Amino acid sequence: MKFYDRETEITELKRLDSLAESNAQLTVLIGRRRTGKTTLMMHAFERQSYLYFFVGKKSEQLQCIDFQQQVESVLGLHIHGQANSVASIIEELMIYARNTKVTLIIDEFQRLADIDEGIISNIQKVWDKYHEGAHMHLIACGSIYSMMHRIFEDKREPLFGRKTARIDLKPFTTNVIKQILRDHNPAYTSEDLLMLYTITGGVAKYVAQLMDEGCKTWEDMLQAVCRPSSIFLDEGTELLVGEFGRKYQIYYSILQLIAKGMTSQAEIDSIIGKNTGRYLETLNTEYSLINKRRPMWAKPNSQGVRYYIDDCFLMFWFRFIEANRSVVELGKLNLLTEIIKQEYTQFSGMVLEKYFRQQFGEHERVTEVSHWWDNKGENEIDLIAIEKLDRRATVAEVKRNPRKFNAQMLEKKYQHIKSHLRSYQVVLKGLSLEDM
Repeated sequence: MKFYDRETEITELKRLDSLAESNAQLTVLIGRRRTGKTTLMMHAFERQSYLYFFVGKKSEQLQCIDFQQQVESVLGLHIHGQANSVASIIEELMIYARNTKVTLIIDEFQRLADIDEGIISNIQKVWDKYHEGAHMHLIACGSIYSMMHRIFEDKREPLFGRKTARIDLKPFTTNVIKQILRDHNPAYTSEDLLMLYTITGGVAKYVAQLMDEGCKTWEDMLQAVCRPSSIFLDEGTELLVGEFGRKYQIYYSILQLIAKGMTSQAEIDSIIGKNTGRYLETLNTEYSLINKRRPMWAKPNSQGVRYYIDDCFLMFWFRFIEANRSVVELGKLNLLTEIIKQEYTQFSGMVLEKYFRQQFGEHERVTEVSHWWDNKGENEIDLIAIEKLDRRATVAEVKRNPRKFNAQMLEKKYQHIKSHLRSYQVVLKGLSLEDM
């Protein structure tokens, strides 16, 4: 699949790189696994010289051999003797950067802390000593959110306060997902688009995998997920093992329940059999895997909190693949396909709501998007999009089938929130597969 989108991120990386001509820059680039961080950097700097260090799962000494060879190959800079620490190589580069601008990318930066916590402290000492007067652009790229957050955002950590910029690489927007599918299948249907969004959520690698395999329809995409060789079957485990380590079991259970639609702590506690408040908070704040939401206009400390998995692929994986792990392990992937088809209509209805909230959130004039429910759980509105500057609002009910939209029912629900939108021009509408 060809390279799509990312114009904003490329422009920003180039802008930051140009600033390094005058002052050292430390850019932190974070994005979940498979979002295309490495590909983005290759495109951003394809017309210039740069150093690319990939931190593998090996000792610091072995990392240094690879790094040293690249420094000599790209810059022609010979480091005398054998450098035995990452910090010493960066030190040599920063001294070199006093006269020549250097762009240094360290991919999977968080793994340095896994190798030895002292590596980060040593890098901090080198950065503090040499960054003034060095024409260095150091890009620390990482895919483990919790570790990257700790390294650069925790006041107790050595590199706290050293970053000069942060870029969070998100999955593709809904418009880009549609553009990609249209390029590969001009006659695509809304069901095809919804399945692509459901499985990938716009994550670049997943979209490319399906398109490169020629999966242009929803049936093809589902078959690709359920093949014996499918990357999707174990992808959730590989994605999360770096985050959770050995503490995965209860987190997996919580995420699986949320994927099934149990979004309140009370529902989750009743199944787990213990108070999960601490685990939910950790999943939200430390791992950034779930969102803690209240109804629109609710007070910050109000009750009625709900938890959602924002990552479409993880939601799909926990709901269908991890929940049916025994079927997968038995190799009965034809049965897995049947199970998904049986439950997909209901599940994809929830995904469709998420799709439209994301789509409206991407509109240029929209300042806030959420949904609303009352304390009793009797009334709920799927989507409220606010355009604060223009004093406009959209209040919508989302249904897969447009014939199931009830305008009178939405009007009745709207009366519960009407006071909040008194000064707005409000549009009440139904959204369905046909509006994607």
